[in-house]
Order: sequence, then structure tokens, then C-alpha cells
Amino acid sequence: MRKYLVFHLILLVFLFVLLLGSNFQNSARGDEGYAGTETCKDCHEEYYKGFIKSVHGKKAVPGNPANREGCESCHGPGAEHADKGGGKGVAIFVFSKKTDPDSKDSKCLACHESARSMPFWDLSKHKSMRVTCDNCHSIHSAVPGKNYLKVEEPDLCFECHKNIRAQTNKQSHHPIKEGKIKCSSCHNSMGTSDLKTMIRADSINELCYQCHAEKRGPFVFEHPPVPENCLICHQSHGSNHSYLLDKKTPQLCQSCHNVSFHQTYPFNKQDTFTGKAPFFKAGLIARSCRNCHTNIHGSNGDLFFR
Repeated sequence: MRKYLVFHLILLVFLFVLLLGSNFQNSARGDEGYAGTETCKDCHEEYYKGFIKSVHGKKAVPGNPANREGCESCHGPGAEHADKGGGKGVAIFVFSKKTDPDSKDSKCLACHESARSMPFWDLSKHKSMRVTCDNCHSIHSAVPGKNYLKVEEPDLCFECHKNIRAQTNKQSHHPIKEGKIKCSSCHNSMGTSDLKTMIRADSINELCYQCHAEKRGPFVFEHPPVPENCLICHQSHGSNHSYLLDKKTPQLCQSCHNVSFHQTYPFNKQDTFTGKAPFFKAGLIARSCRNCHTNIHGSNGDLFFR
């Protein structure tokens, strides 16, 4: 009886080890419809090379596709796809233009949703306009860089934002095409608390002050538009007027300023250079306000910013 129990105990242990090894083997080889990365490589060698070179192919990174199902971590089980002889979209998930945007994003967000740059993605302008991760990023054929972009900035952004491209080609512009700053220097394409412009700051002014700190103040005599919003006077991407101004001076200043003791624009033909009005009035017409008011952003010594 005792020998009988010992025999059955040994048999149970053997079966348990055999079952455990079988499960491990099936998991390692990609059971449940998985074909394995080597199978993908046979047909998609160029894509495989791109995958291996990317961060997704580095086994040193915990949770990476390389430590799980490889290619099938994103594309889904591929055994049926391989059995049917392959073909785009045949029993496999593909990142094509016809694929539902939410389905494509869900593949990326399965790992990247907790990234520091992603908390506002669901509220972002790109998300609402159905822009997907693969519209900008590529795992297999990205340009060199840590963000795996399909094309380098700003050309990538200009593919959609053609109006901004036109503005950056104006005579006064931020040095984007010169390569001194990029679109991502000011904007976060994944979304920010500013849902419309997606800027990397709590306000327009805070963003501008990151480079133009000398305009921040505080000043004893403040020019009211300055602390309110830089865009009251300036364009953000490009302008045909110096200093990215919205209008040329004095027209820009005349949008707000016209006082009786300091004539700033002609009321009739007498108040012109050829008119009979005194030179004090005519001499100010079409002159730059900044000839006198040089500290236009604020002054610590003069009420009139001189």
C-alpha cells in the first residue's frame, strides 16, 4: 500500500512538472495564435531590422515588446496571418489609414498612457481632430532621434499646418527654419492644459518669458498690454513687420492711443505735411512712436516709457 502511494505521488509530481514545462514552452513560443517574431522576420525583414534598432526591440527595457510577443505585441497574434500566406490586413492588425484611429491609438497607449507627456492627450486638439500616433511616429522607418518621428521638425508639422509654414517665411519670424528652435520648443503635440494651442506653459506670456525674460518686469510704470497678453501687439509665428508686430508703428499704437494734446493721425488735409497746420502737429504724422517711447514694454523711470 505504501509503495502504491509513493508511486502515485511520484507520478503526480512528474505530471505537474511536465504540465508546467508545457505551459512555459507554449508561452515562450507564442501559443494562442502567436507565430513568433522569427516568423515575421521571414517576410518582413526590413521592418524587423527597424524594430530591432528601435527602443521597442531592446530587451533591457522592462515591459518592452521584445520581452513579450515582439511584433505581435502591437499587431496581434499572427499565426493565422502566416497560415493564410500573409497579405496586408489578412488576419492581422495593421496601422493603415483605413484602421479606426482609436484602435490604433489604443495599441500605443497600452504602454505609453502613463508617460509624463500624455496626461492631456484625450483632451488635446490632435485627439479631437482624429490625429493618431502613427501619423507622426514610426517604429520601423523613423528619422534618427529619441521621438521616432517620420520626418524631422518643422517639416513634419508643416504637412498639416501649412498656414504656419507661410507665416514662418515672412520677413520677421521666430528662427524655426534656421533651426534655433523647433515647434516642440513651444508646443506639446500630446496636449497641455491649454487645449487649443497646446503650449508648454500656463499662459502665452509665461511661454514668451522663457526666452524674453527681460520683458517680464515688474516695472514701476507698466504698459498694460504687456502683462495681459503678448499677442495683443505681436504675431507668434511670423509677420511682415519688424519685431513680429501685428501692425506697423504708428498704426499699431494708434489702435489704442489718440490723445488731444498729442496729435497722432491727420483729421483733415490741413493736418498733413503739406497742410497749413503748425509743424508740431504735422511733424508727428507717420513717425515711429518708438523714436521717443523706447522702453515700450515698461519703464522704471518714466511714465511715458522714454
